[in-house]
Amino acid sequence: MAPDLNPVEAIILWSFVSYVLLCSGAYLMLNLVAFFSLRYYLRRQRTNEGDSLYTGTEPPISVIVPAYNEAETIVASLQSVLQLNYPNMEIVIVNDGSRDKTLEVLKANFDFEEFPEAPRLKVPTKPIRQVYLSRKLNNLRLIDKENGGKADAINAGINLARSPLFCCIDADSVLEPSALLRVVQPFINDPKVIAAGGTVRVANGCTVKRGNVIRKGIPRNPLALFQMVEYLRAFLFGRIGWSQLNGLLIISGAFGLFRREVVIRAGGYRTDTIGEDMELICRLYSQQLDDGEMDKRIEFIPDPVCWTEAPETLKVFGSQRKRWHRGLSESLYANRDLLFRKGSGVIGWLSYPFFILFEWLSPFVELAGYLFTAYLLIFGRVDIADAAVVLDFAVMLSVFLSTVSLLLDEFTFPGDLKLATVFFLILVSVVECFGYRQLNMIYKIQGAWGWIMKSRQEWGEMVRSGKWQS
Repeated sequence: MAPDLNPVEAIILWSFVSYVLLCSGAYLMLNLVAFFSLRYYLRRQRTNEGDSLYTGTEPPISVIVPAYNEAETIVASLQSVLQLNYPNMEIVIVNDGSRDKTLEVLKANFDFEEFPEAPRLKVPTKPIRQVYLSRKLNNLRLIDKENGGKADAINAGINLARSPLFCCIDADSVLEPSALLRVVQPFINDPKVIAAGGTVRVANGCTVKRGNVIRKGIPRNPLALFQMVEYLRAFLFGRIGWSQLNGLLIISGAFGLFRREVVIRAGGYRTDTIGEDMELICRLYSQQLDDGEMDKRIEFIPDPVCWTEAPETLKVFGSQRKRWHRGLSESLYANRDLLFRKGSGVIGWLSYPFFILFEWLSPFVELAGYLFTAYLLIFGRVDIADAAVVLDFAVMLSVFLSTVSLLLDEFTFPGDLKLATVFFLILVSVVECFGYRQLNMIYKIQGAWGWIMKSRQEWGEMVRSGKWQS
């Protein structure tokens, strides 16, 4: 047996163990909150299926689709938007200076002609080159502008939108037909709702034809497969839990619905941050505090599904994860006045500290844990058997959380995955602890370090295969 740890080593060890237990416990509590929230939500939805979702009070919605080098996926994405079951909708595509054939593909497929519309510059943007109107569909418009990034493209769409609500979706995404009708329900039920988000799921392994997901499956690419499990564990049910607690800090840029006037009053999306989606939500909370209106709500709805392609190469995956963690860093720092602010409630006293401790800080703690374990082994402070027990404990916690999330997913979307597939994904959650998790940790640290050092960071190009669409 290895010698006893000295007091300093023992304190460090138990600090790591306490952190892991606290983090896992917090995620488990969020899953439990999500479970009871889902039970109530699904019970209520059983009487509101199909056409009964229509109330006749649906407000007009502008669907904004920012596109940069999306020639491979833009048509399928727009086809899915055009097939949405929503009574009063306009679609505004924003071509953000694409360098591929995105503009040509759009013109060829939707017969756009130049439309003399003067831009309303409520939010500053890069210059707009031309506005187009489709000859085929009078609710379909196209903005061609100089490249300014995704946030700038959304701001341009907000300026030209004609509806009180706008929905922003990624150009590489596909919406289920009832998605918009479902995500608007919180706005109909409660006038204090200013934003709502829906579920984003990995499309790799699915089959899409003319904008409709006709077969749901799992990715064959190992990297995309790991991301699918990760989405379920940390993305989906974490947000359901925070929404129930009225502490939601992020709505995915891939699929969100907002009150246009509230976003314009806040200054639109910031163009000097990588994580513009989370930064906007944080800023909306800050604005509420400044205005003394913390009764406004931001909600997450579990069943409006948006399908998006996960990266299948390490280069694209690494670029994405670096951006995400840098965006998290920028958003938290830019809105640091929320932390423990008087009157901030769950946001300032629970969810904001959670994101600092268990989202932003976690890769650094994980790396420190690996280094400390290596130190203990190299200098004979613990033996391999003891280290293996600690490793098994950490893996079991991760697998347990993944299993809970997979079972919750099956409860929410019954029949989407076969039982054998669920067991296979549980096995994947074990394998991801050895390689994928560490790789993700490295990318996150690089993203945070880039923010600390104030190095230049751009969105870059997200290479999409489009293999799942036809």
